[in-house]
Parts: sequence; structure tokens; C-alpha cells
Amino acid sequence: MAQQALSGPVFDGRLACNGLWAWSIQRLMEPPDPSETDSSANSESIDALLARGLENFGFSSFRPGQSEAIRELLEGGRLLLVAPTGGGKSLCYQLPATVLSGTTLVVSPLIALMHDQVRGLEALGVSATYLASTLSSAQIRQRMAKMAAGDYKLVYVAPERLTYPGFRALLQDCEIPLLAIDEAHCISEWGHDFRPEYMQIGELVAQLKGTRVLACTATATPVVRDEILLRLGLGSDTPQVLKGFARPNLSLSVAEYGARSERPGLVDAMLTKALGGPGRGRGSAIIYSPTRKFTDEECARLEAEGWTAGAYHAGLSSKCREQVQQRFSAGTMEIVVATNAFGMGIDRADVRAVIHLAPPGSIESYYQEVGRAGRDGDDAWGLLLTTAGDVPLRRRLLERENDGRAPDPEVVEHKWNLFLELMRWVEGGTCRHDGILRYFGDDAEILRGCGRCDLCLSLDDEGGEDIEVVSLLVRKALSGVARIHGRFGLGAAAVLLKGKADERLQRAGLDEVRTFGILAESSEEWILRLLRRCVTAGWVTFSSGDRPVVSLTREGKLVMAGELPVRMVLPPELRGKRKEGRAGSGAAGRSGARAQQEVVLDEAGMRLFERLRAFRLRESQEAGVPPYRVASDRTLRELVLLKPRTLQDLQLAHGIGPAKAEQYGEGFLAEISAASDVPS
Repeated sequence: MAQQALSGPVFDGRLACNGLWAWSIQRLMEPPDPSETDSSANSESIDALLARGLENFGFSSFRPGQSEAIRELLEGGRLLLVAPTGGGKSLCYQLPATVLSGTTLVVSPLIALMHDQVRGLEALGVSATYLASTLSSAQIRQRMAKMAAGDYKLVYVAPERLTYPGFRALLQDCEIPLLAIDEAHCISEWGHDFRPEYMQIGELVAQLKGTRVLACTATATPVVRDEILLRLGLGSDTPQVLKGFARPNLSLSVAEYGARSERPGLVDAMLTKALGGPGRGRGSAIIYSPTRKFTDEECARLEAEGWTAGAYHAGLSSKCREQVQQRFSAGTMEIVVATNAFGMGIDRADVRAVIHLAPPGSIESYYQEVGRAGRDGDDAWGLLLTTAGDVPLRRRLLERENDGRAPDPEVVEHKWNLFLELMRWVEGGTCRHDGILRYFGDDAEILRGCGRCDLCLSLDDEGGEDIEVVSLLVRKALSGVARIHGRFGLGAAAVLLKGKADERLQRAGLDEVRTFGILAESSEEWILRLLRRCVTAGWVTFSSGDRPVVSLTREGKLVMAGELPVRMVLPPELRGKRKEGRAGSGAAGRSGARAQQEVVLDEAGMRLFERLRAFRLRESQEAGVPPYRVASDRTLRELVLLKPRTLQDLQLAHGIGPAKAEQYGEGFLAEISAASDVPS
């Protein structure tokens, strides 16, 4: 790619003395003299150049990936930069723009960000402006005339501006050394925030031959990154810098609540931890709400408790939204309660907490929003609240008609999978930070446990799960879904598994099936949590419609049959109960553990239990192995409860996998069948 010439002294004001800096870049960008063989000296001059540029922007050090990105962009001419919100992506095009000859064009969908960055650059003595719909026609004409005269080092434009023929013609007459595309994931139809107007940027890249191209995003997974390169016409060999996702100062946690009345207490506890209380001057917080109604209600509640708070959503006037944003940026407002429309371009460093009242649509959205906390490097917190209705509600919203038109089923399924990725992260059993780093493919920064998130803290206290226990409970839960397949929702499945009287189940005859009450020893709330984890694992799915019903997926059927392994962390209620059993000592501790695992049998059940014991003894004698190698008492009790009729049903019992089913299954089934034929 052809390299643009570099200017001489390009700064006004405090940066006007840096002609030597620009000359250094000029020398570095020229083809090397064959007589110059000292590559280390050349490398050192680049480092000195970057250090000087960093100082001019008022920073003491680069953030992860910044130096590498700027070097790659200046030398190679094209780059895809993936770094989280607050990771310093803007410096990677602002610094080169100040030394390259001509006007750097920055495409951004965020008017607030344009305004803030232009103001910041002007404070440094860098000539910059923006073109947006908020300006009058006269202002736009005046700024375009100055752009044509080469008066600006950076010009920010919204992607819609590229549709104007006059503007495209202007670009042909300007020297554009660098095109920076911010929020580049918006060009991907499979990204979480696709915007059709971004699709035309590829044409602009082709038009501006010889121009360096930098695509920046905070939220691109590998498949989205590939689509960005494709649509920009950059080629698969374009360098990619992926850095800065690790935020060890940010403590992430998830809290699940039942009744809506529990939510304020969770919010208040986090605000107290992060800010101390109203008026303490310890920073600020952002609370993301799923709806405008919740936004207004939560804002009013916090104001009543003494916080200086403001609401921000699309239902408010632009003047009101602007006032809230200005007060928050200026530090005169402690808390903003907002929909996801708020925060883009906000650069307040002392945000101590970001609270989500409900899960957003994807991991990308979540990390972009929670990443607005702790940008100053000090301790900060992120709290995500979730409740049982979040999963079916999200599905219903995705399938909702827009202007009388049903959404594209393929797009719905893609967005549903993005949401499930977030819920898998919510329900996961490993470090919150490492889960996000792996999701984005940032393996180089894996923390191997941050030691701060809720899961790291809980894993310090708890041992590993019993795989057999987890497998049994999951299979039981899936068998309940199989019974109501396509007829009822997740709540009905929980009622069925609990064995609770329910008119719907009675009408359908489901109170007579063998799985009715199969998890009677667990609470209905815990069963529902378990079922939700089965949804996020991809074993249970929802149908379309206003009242989504559940069914097993193909993978769910295989898991229920024991043909696929179960890898899941059980919901905390049961883990806590088992922990109490293990923590006890002597007979009391052991009996406590048994109480969680065993089933109380009635008289008929005890007769079948003894029959199975006799069979077990015969088999153990013939094989010359201890009876427990055939089946444990717990297994026999669960066989009594299940009364399986097939080898597949048999494997729902604890401790019976495919191998044992093949070896002893027919014998167990014969005993159960024979017992059912004996009059009680």
C-alpha cells in the first residue's frame, strides 16, 4: 500500500514544537538505506517516537496493544484493532493522524463521542471537527469548506454522511492519509449491533486508494472479525491486534433474585459497597435497565434515597438526555439509570460500579457496558441481576414483529444464540474474567482466575461437583421436559418434576407419569434454575409465540439418554446443601449428606427395593465382585422411584451409564417388570 507523506510541524499551541517528532516518522516511513544495518537503533527510534507522542497526549504509558497497533498501522497501512471499551482505541488513530500529512477521516456512529473527542483534541492544540445531523446546514458547509482547504487534522463523520454525493466528491479532492472506522462490528450482519449504513464503507475504502485503514471495535468475536475484513475489502492477511480485555481491577458478579421486591436490596448493597452512600464523593455509577418504565421507576427510587440521579432513554427529549449526559460527565450527578442508549463516548474515569437490572443481549454488549467502570485503574464492580423470566422474555422480544413484519428467523436464531452465550457465562462455573477472555479469543491475557469475581471467591470455598450427581439430576430434569414436550413452558416442567398439584398437568394426565415428582426433594425454585441451565447448555429450547413452550433439542435427547456427557455446575442451592453435609463430622455429617441424596420409600417401594437387592447380590456373586460394584443403595432407590421400562430410562438413575446398562440392565428391567405384575 502506498504511504502518504508526513507533514512538518503539525501542532498548534503546546504541540507546535514537535517538528523533530514528525521528521522522525518521515525518516522511519522512507525505504531504509541499505548502508544502515543497525536494526536495533531503528527500532529504538520508533520507540522514542511513540514515547514522545504519548507524552504529547498527556499519558505516561501505553495501554496493552496501543504501541503495537500504531506501529503496525504506520508501517503496514491496514489493521483491525479489537480492544474493550476504555482500552484506548482512539489514541491509535489520533496519534498517527497528528503526524501524517493531510486530514484523517474517522467514521463513527456516536455523535456524543465525536463531540467529546473533538473537544479533547482542540484542548491539545490539534485542529479537528465533526459533521453530524445536529449541525445546521450553514455549519456543515463551513466545516466542509475548511476541510477542503486542509485546515483539519481529523474530521469525524457519521456513516450516513457517506451517502451524500457532495461529501464523497469532497473526499476525492482531499488528502486522506488514514481512514479510521470506529465501532467496526456494526458492519457485520452477525454482530450484535448491525447498522445497514455501515455497508457502504467498503466502497469508500476502494475509492480512497493508498489510504491507510484502521478498523476499531470493542466487541468482535473471530467470525465477526472475519466479516469486517471481508466487507471492508482488506483481505484475510490484514494484521489483527487483540489486546486489553483483561480488567483485573473490575470485580464481576451475578445475582439471581426471585420476587421483584428483592431487586432494590441488591442494587443498594452494591451502591453502598462501591460509593459508600449518597454525597460521599467516591465516584459514580451507571445502572442499565431493560425498559424505559423500569428506568424511570429506579431513578425515582434512588432520588428518594438521597442520590443525585438522572434517567436516560429514548423516550425523553434530546435536551433532557443531553443535560443528563453533561451533568454526569461533569461530575455533578452520581448515578445515571439508563437503557443501553447511554454511555457511548462517555469517558468518566471514576465510575465505580455498573449494574445491570437484567441481562443485555450478548456478551459483547455486556462487556462494552460494564467496561465503563474502573477506567482509572482503581477498584470497581460490575453486578448483573437476573431472574427466572429473563430467558423466555428475551425469546419473546426477539420474535416480536416490527412494523407488522416478522423478523428473519435466521437473524432471530443468531441473536438468540448470542443471548445464550451470555446466559452460559452467567450460569458458568469458572472465573468470570477468563470466560470473557476466552469468548473474545484473547488467550494471551487469560488470568487463570481473577480472584475477585463471585465465582472465584466461591470456588475458594467449595470443592468440585460430583459428576454422577450432576449427571443424574440433569437427566431427571430433561426427562421432565420430555414429558411436556411442546405443550407447556419451563414453569410447568418444574412443577411436574417437583410433583406439585397442578390443574394443567392433571388435565393432560401428566400427574400420572413416572417422572412426576422425580425431583420432589428439591425446591421448585431450584428445579427451575436447573432447567434454565439446561436451556443455556443447548439441551432445551423454546418454541415461538407469545407463550413459548419448551422441548428437548437433539443434544438434549442424547444427554438424557446418557450418550453425551454432562458438564454443568449445579445451581447454588443444592451445592450449598451438599456442602453442609460434607462439612459435618461423624454420623451427623454423613446422615446429613444421605438426607439430600436418598428417597423415602413407601411399603410397596420397599418391597421392590428388596427385590432389587436380591438381584444385585446374585449378580455380584456370579461376577465375584462386591455388591456396590453392581449398584449402590442409592441407585436401587432411584430405580424404585423411576420404574424404568427401557434401557434408556434406566440410565436416568444415579450411577448407571451405558456400560452398566448393557451389563445389568436387562436383569434390572426384568425384576421391575415382574414386581409390577405381583399383587400388592
